[in-house]
Amino acid sequence: MIKRLGEENMLDLYKNIEIKVARVLANMEFEGIHVSKKALDEMSQEFDERIKVLEGSIYTLAGSEFNIASPKQLGVVLFEDLGLPVVKKTKTGYSTAVEVLEQLQYKHDIIPLIMEYRTLTKLNSTYVEGLQTYIDETGKIHTRFVQNLTQTGRLSSQDPNLQNIPIRTEEGRQVRSAFLPSHPEWKLLSSDYSQIELRVLAHMANDVHMIEAFKNNIDIHTNTAMRVFGIQNPEEVTSSMRRQAKAVNFGIVYGISDYGLSQNLNIPRKTAKEFIDRYLEEFKGVKEYMETIVMEARQKDYVETLFHRRRYLPEIHSSNFNIRSFAERTAMNSPIQGTAADILKVAMIELDRELQERNFQAKLLLQVHDELIFEVPEEEVESLQSLVEEVMENAVSLSVPLKADSNIGNNWYEAK
Repeated sequence: MIKRLGEENMLDLYKNIEIKVARVLANMEFEGIHVSKKALDEMSQEFDERIKVLEGSIYTLAGSEFNIASPKQLGVVLFEDLGLPVVKKTKTGYSTAVEVLEQLQYKHDIIPLIMEYRTLTKLNSTYVEGLQTYIDETGKIHTRFVQNLTQTGRLSSQDPNLQNIPIRTEEGRQVRSAFLPSHPEWKLLSSDYSQIELRVLAHMANDVHMIEAFKNNIDIHTNTAMRVFGIQNPEEVTSSMRRQAKAVNFGIVYGISDYGLSQNLNIPRKTAKEFIDRYLEEFKGVKEYMETIVMEARQKDYVETLFHRRRYLPEIHSSNFNIRSFAERTAMNSPIQGTAADILKVAMIELDRELQERNFQAKLLLQVHDELIFEVPEEEVESLQSLVEEVMENAVSLSVPLKADSNIGNNWYEAK
């Protein structure tokens, strides 16, 4: 294996990143994070009450009682009893999948309630109640960090998966308030990279406009909106324009199609296509990167990160259009997502070393996507905050600056 790693230019990645980060992860797993069972119990009661109220309202609007969690029964209520337009059928009857409900949400008052009911019941069973089974006698949860599960090199969290706690809704974020420091008077510090994948894209694509925006600390989504909509003044960019630009910025990283963008923004496919075309016209470096990386993947059968982590893509030669397209999108995205993951690992290794060398009492507890969570005594808060930001921002040298934002709180919710 060592010989093969040498031949494939991955020995450095193995020795200087993966092996070193394994030791850091072992310490994090051993340390664990304190989780308040009492806080989760109170949350569970609150969610149960809200779910009961929602059930009552749904039954009233439906005109009958039924099992809301059964797609079959729900389908009958929505499409037969209430006569809503059928969006999609499955082998077993009507589809009541999320995307179907989203299309129907303005057609009847019952739909938003069903969506909220689903969100709350899933949160309650998976996290509020589910997490409690993992709390040990010391009041801590010890998740496992897996290095070799994802193809891109991102770390995974298992038993329980703490990376999946939903943060798009207030209720999901609330779950994080049960995560606490393990000593009274200590704080949690959360630090995450700001738009790291877009910064990596700017570097890899060597795109003049993106590099200029990041170097001058101009909001990247406003900058994109100005270029795509042909606006000279940032003040003229509306929140709707910025939202569309943001969807394109992040979508481009994932090789988004006009269909995907039209679904995301609820706009006609033709408009979405014009939007993407204008974006690629403006950001020529990005366009060139996308074309070059796909060509490279066809020639080599793999793509790699800045640290030479490989992602093999034999499907890029598939005669099936969908399989081939997916491989092309993966070719565009893997080097970006993988490089971002590698950078975070480099920062973790460096931070671990600094904490030990400087005899900090603070400890690194969790890694979630682009975010690191520490517990820290009051007297070390300021020095830790500046150390973490400095190390994260200088983990590697790119053609654009890396930016880390950190927050302090009494729990994980407050620290975000």
